[in-house]
Amino acid sequence: MRLKDKVAIVTGAGSGFGEGMATLFAREGAKVIVSDINEEAAGKVAAAITDAGFQAVMNRTDVTNAADVGGLAEQTLDALGGIDILVNNAGMPQRNCSMFDVEDDTFQKIFDVNVRSIFLTTKAIVPHMMEKGGNIINIASTAALSPRPGLTWYNASKGAVVTMSKSMAVELAPNQVRVNALCPVFAHTPMAVEFMGGVDTQEIRDKFVATIPLGRENTPRDLAHAALWLASDDASFITGVALEVDGGRCI
Repeated sequence: MRLKDKVAIVTGAGSGFGEGMATLFAREGAKVIVSDINEEAAGKVAAAITDAGFQAVMNRTDVTNAADVGGLAEQTLDALGGIDILVNNAGMPQRNCSMFDVEDDTFQKIFDVNVRSIFLTTKAIVPHMMEKGGNIINIASTAALSPRPGLTWYNASKGAVVTMSKSMAVELAPNQVRVNALCPVFAHTPMAVEFMGGVDTQEIRDKFVATIPLGRENTPRDLAHAALWLASDDASFITGVALEVDGGRCI
């Protein structure tokens, strides 16, 4: 088991990429806090993990709310005694449209969920990693590296995630806290319909897949295994990397 007895927090773990990472981390020996703003979804994922014989605790957190994030840290410490791994996965998509058609409150929510949340989790959670070291994985996107038109403000938010990850990596290195970003390509997750402009058709999916050299969509399993490697000791000398999990999309 590559994460035996590690304590991992995964935000946005009620579905999609987050569910995939939380489930795999638990199967690899981690004690996982399954955190999501959707309490019912988080509960179902945590229950599935524990029913399979692994360790998980459900948590309901709005990652844009400082008090909630502080409560997430406290619950983890009280229930599991420490924090080794933090996966900032909770995200907010943008519906594919002209940059001029995005309303001010939508822009603000995109940056609150995708960017400010990392500021909040860093302040509340990372200090508890700094004595013995730790591991932070921020979920960015290929949108940060090779942006598509129609997603300008989402692209910008994920660009901020990559830059924050690199800067955090340098600042936290003396404390042996590694920080990396993962950059997934289009996947069949709850966000997918927004990226397609609110309409899910095979024709639109085919257009996305046509830009991926390996010829298929990303899956939660793909991202989970990349995250597992970064979280494990196998990647102990890797920090400040924005790893593309994209089937060659960014080449």
